[in-house]
Amino acid sequence: MTKKSIPDVLRIAVAQLNPTVGDIAGNLAKAREARADAARQGADLVLFTELFLAGYPPEDLVLKPAFLAACERAADDFAKDTSDNGPGVIIGVPLKRKSGVHNAIIIADGGKIIGERFKVDLPNYGEFDEKRVFQPGPDMPGPVNFRGVRIGIPICEDIWGELGVCETLAESGAEILLVPNGSPYYRAKMDVRHQVAIKQVIESGLPLLYANQLGGQDELVFDGASFAINADHSLAFQMSQFEETVAMTMWRRGDEGWACVEGPMSKIPEREEADYRACLLGLRDYVNKNGFKNVVLGLSGGIDSAICAALAVDALGEERLRAIMMPYRYTSSDSLKDAEDCARALGCRYDIVPIHEPVDGFSHALTQLFEGTKEGITEENLQSRARGTILMAVSNKFGSMVVTTGNKSEMSVGYATLYGDMNGGFNPIKDLYKMQVYALSRWRNTHVPPGALGPSGEVIPKNIIDKAPSAELRPNQTDQDSLPPYPVLDDILECLVENEMGVDDIVARGHDRDTVHRIEHLLYIAEYKRRQAAPGVKITKKNFGRDRRYPITNRFRDRG
Repeated sequence: MTKKSIPDVLRIAVAQLNPTVGDIAGNLAKAREARADAARQGADLVLFTELFLAGYPPEDLVLKPAFLAACERAADDFAKDTSDNGPGVIIGVPLKRKSGVHNAIIIADGGKIIGERFKVDLPNYGEFDEKRVFQPGPDMPGPVNFRGVRIGIPICEDIWGELGVCETLAESGAEILLVPNGSPYYRAKMDVRHQVAIKQVIESGLPLLYANQLGGQDELVFDGASFAINADHSLAFQMSQFEETVAMTMWRRGDEGWACVEGPMSKIPEREEADYRACLLGLRDYVNKNGFKNVVLGLSGGIDSAICAALAVDALGEERLRAIMMPYRYTSSDSLKDAEDCARALGCRYDIVPIHEPVDGFSHALTQLFEGTKEGITEENLQSRARGTILMAVSNKFGSMVVTTGNKSEMSVGYATLYGDMNGGFNPIKDLYKMQVYALSRWRNTHVPPGALGPSGEVIPKNIIDKAPSAELRPNQTDQDSLPPYPVLDDILECLVENEMGVDDIVARGHDRDTVHRIEHLLYIAEYKRRQAAPGVKITKKNFGRDRRYPITNRFRDRG
């Protein structure tokens, strides 16, 4: 039998892991553990994700020489590990070279670094601003010879942009494309990634392996879901979403080149499950990576605080959530019962702290200043600010992080109180519109997501989902007293925020022009509040903060 008739085989382990930005020692330890796991599985090569040793995105940390030096020391140490005749590694690390600071990868085998490559196409849109801190690679990258296989290693945006990095690699002899990524989640992102990968496979004629980071980093959630596309455009393998794992894949070289012939084939969650799990992972990692032992939130009997309580229990466990009901004279008996039922269903600690005395105390202290004025929003906000103060006091006393609970609909139009219900360290539903909150609540009542620590069954009482939403700051108040119905409001907001549509186009969808003008106005004038809001999980393609950066001082209105 000739050598040509014996297919070559390459076993590539994909390390879909959850690094922590700035924890270089911890990330190196995690990489070493993954490599040992891959070695036991018989891997020839382990592919890690973008800037793994630094954590991604490191933002302005890479402007610190001490940080860069520590990252490079870790890369050198990891390279030396490969002298044990085990698998080689491809791992992301920031590197400072004569051409500048680069978003880079090293390839190590046999105890030394056998190559390094720099990201060419630096993203500078949406949540990305890499051009602030990195220099693009000065040259188009060529393939790296790894044990006789010529591997092309475009880094993340190198396959998303139009610079032709993959085509250049193919023309210079690459046989396989291995792509380390830090691609954040947003709804339906998986389809977009597959389309991007297939486009590069078509243009280069090469199979492509897409390894993606996992975990929460501030507002961003990286969902993993690594995969490969063979040269015939078929999906070769698909790793799980929102789950940390090291997966083995087998690649075989035949007459038509390389193809992935073995690998996991996981099912990707549907929309509600994916959004819920993204919120869960984002909250869990924010709390744990920042060292909080537990969390506290105000449980009002409304839908927003109920789903946040469910997320907190699912993410952290019932023993790490403290829910506090803070009733006032306008709090209904239904809300008191609903909050208690929700806490009981979740199994978390539940306390009741009435706010009559602090609110009445504030009102009394302000009597002289407010003499001759009518009661209104100012007095309503005193209730919210009293609740916020109580939650922050509990946070200060016991070291608990306050979970804030405002949805995107409210944050869009400013229906939130600064230093009141906006108090908190993190908001897991910040990028969910109101109707999406309802959809996820219904989904959670019939499903328990993988990895969740909370109970099965109805954890958000049906009455909370069915009743008219209200802040209960005055008698018989409902949200729809001053806002259009949420299905209408959410559609207008999605048009304005996600799609940047003009008023005429929104009216053409069937909306009332005066209503659209009013919502646009409310959206603009609430910018100052959003600048002071807690961070929260990015779910939509355009969240407030990283993606949408409007001026606070802004007189533009779309009047045709």
